[in-house]
Order: sequence, then C-alpha cells, then structure tokens
Amino acid sequence: MLASLLDDCQKQMKAIHSVEEMSEWGLCVFGEQKTIPPLSFPELGNWSILQSFMNNELNSLVGLTKEKGCTFLEGLLKNGWLLKLIFKCGCVEKSLATWTFFLMLYSSKEELRSSACEFWCAILSSKIQVGMQPIEIDWYPSYPELKSALETYGFLFNFSSNISAENSSGCKGPPQNIITWIKFTAVYCQVRCNKQSILLTSDCQELAEVILCLFLDRRLEGLSVLMRNCMQSIISSFTEEEWINSYSRIAKSIASRVPTDLNCLRAVQCISGVDPRTKHLKSVVAFEILVNCFENKVHDDVGILTLLISINVKEKACDFFKMYIYLVLAENWLRYDEMFSDKPVICEMWGVFLRNCSCQISSSDLRPRASEVRNKAAFLLQGIGNS
Repeated sequence: MLASLLDDCQKQMKAIHSVEEMSEWGLCVFGEQKTIPPLSFPELGNWSILQSFMNNELNSLVGLTKEKGCTFLEGLLKNGWLLKLIFKCGCVEKSLATWTFFLMLYSSKEELRSSACEFWCAILSSKIQVGMQPIEIDWYPSYPELKSALETYGFLFNFSSNISAENSSGCKGPPQNIITWIKFTAVYCQVRCNKQSILLTSDCQELAEVILCLFLDRRLEGLSVLMRNCMQSIISSFTEEEWINSYSRIAKSIASRVPTDLNCLRAVQCISGVDPRTKHLKSVVAFEILVNCFENKVHDDVGILTLLISINVKEKACDFFKMYIYLVLAENWLRYDEMFSDKPVICEMWGVFLRNCSCQISSSDLRPRASEVRNKAAFLLQGIGNS
C-alpha cells in the first residue's frame, strides 16, 4: 500500500515537473534571410555638397573624386560631420537620404548602420523638437520599404505557432540590423503624430502587429526597452478616429497569430503603458485571445465568463495549465477595461469564477498548476473584496 502511494506521488511530481519544463514562452519569428540588396549608389556623386568639395581649389591637395566619394562620405557619416553639414545647409537631398537609409537597414558594418540610424533619427527629430530648425527632406521612405527590409531579414509575417524557440534549428536571424529598424520606426511614428510622415493607418496597424510579434522571440528579449518605446510611438501616432477603427483589428490579428499557451500571456504582458490607449489595447487583446481559446464559440463578455464558470475544477481531467491561461487573460481583459466597474453583472460573474477557482481547489491538490490557479484566484478575489 505504501509503495503504491509513493508511486502515485512520484508520478504526480513527474507530471508537475514536465509541465514546468514546458512552461516557457518563445517563438521563432525569423526564418531564412534573403539576399541583401546591393549597396551601390552611383548617384551619390551628384550630391551638391560633394560636388562643391570636388570643385573647390583645395581638392587638388585631397584628390577627392566621384569614385572615392562614397568612402569619403562614410567617414563623414561615422564621425558626425555629415549631420553637422546637413544642419548647416538645412536640406537632405534624395541621393543622400536613400544612401543613409539603405545603409541603416542593410549594412553589415555596425558603425555604419548605427551612424546612419543616428543621422535619420536626428533629421526626423528636427521636425518635432521645439526650438530646432526643421530639416527639409527631399525623400521619405515608405512603409513598403520598411516591410521589404523585414522580409529580407527573414521575418515571418505568417509564422507558425508550432515553431517554438526550442525547436528553431531551421530559423535564422534575427539580424543585427533589426535594432536600427526598430529605432528608426519609433522615431518615424513620432513624426507621424505631427503629420510629417507618409505612413498610412493600415501601415501603423501592421507595424503594431510586427512589434508585438517581435516580443515573442526570446532572442530579442534584450531589446525589450527599444520595442516598448517603439510600440508606444506607434500607438500614439494614430489620430483618435484612426485609433477607434484600428485597435480591434490589431487585437484580432495578434490573437489569431499567437498560440494559446504562455506566448499569448507574453503578448499581453508586453503591451505596457499607463496611457488609456495602451490599457485599452491590452484589454482587447486579452479578450480576443480568450475568444480564440474557446474556438470562437462566443464573442461577448457574458458568454466568455459563462464558459469559464462552467469549468469544473474538481474533475480529475481538468487542465489547470489552460485554467491558468484563462485566469490571467481574464484578469488583464477586465482589469484594463475602463467600463468594467459599470457592468455589475460582469463583476458578479467574475467573482463567481474566482470563488470557484479559489474555494473548490484544495490546498493539498497536487495536480499540475492547481496551486497556482488557486493562489492567483484567491489573490484576485481579495482585490475584489477590498474594492
């Protein structure tokens, strides 16, 4: 009898351990990289300031030619003198704008792409910073060019939720250029707030979806601060009317992309901010993922909570890993719904669900995740009681 009990206990502990091992978020959102476009810009030799250098009588000492022009400009770019020249003349010609833009996105040399990124961020910031003389820019990159860069990097716009970080041997990247891509996108969207950019509403919607997907790749975890700043810039770039027509589409797109495991919680967690738009987006994304969890059987708040309440946590086959996912999603959906306190029926149903989880699960229940569900529900229930 004792041996049998020990065997049962050991099996339960192994089950708990196996669940813990699986409990990591992470998807591979980059696949095979494409061939980088050639960084050849013969038209750069026609840049007016470069022409003035070559036509100057002192050039006889330097020997600057069109063939050497690119190398010369790279030196100016890296040491910051190119930016000083631009602020002095007040204009960026198309040849220079395209050259620095493509260096930023595709150069394999870190110093060059970083300098090009700083160059673009500075000239774009001149459009929005008070007290700065705005730089006239003859050429602005379009969203298709930003998207093309992502495709070249191997970004999977329709990535499979089955490709986890642990099973990503066939995945390449992400390339180092993604850092400058994120930095540029953040500033570009800030400029859009001031009606200075050519990004369309649909472009910004897709950019928001891209950034949230990048959060799901563990290899980019070190860029979390950059990505959060970029996400905030994108959200702020919408006009009020655009936002009303955009947040639902963004939420549904994210919900359809992420698997209903810890990755979906990661997606919700990464929508961080204290402004009303960010909180609302967080709530709607959590709700849409819940809808997907129940295979689109219901699409309203009462229906979702009815399904949650109907789950019998006393059943031996109850999947507490899923319950934990549901609980955290529901918490984020309702906590960040500014209308929650004005919905007494929803408040009551939420309380019933939390009581089911906290009171009907024994403290000695050894089923995987049971204690986590019980403790979290008890904590949330306490918050309701104090409100």
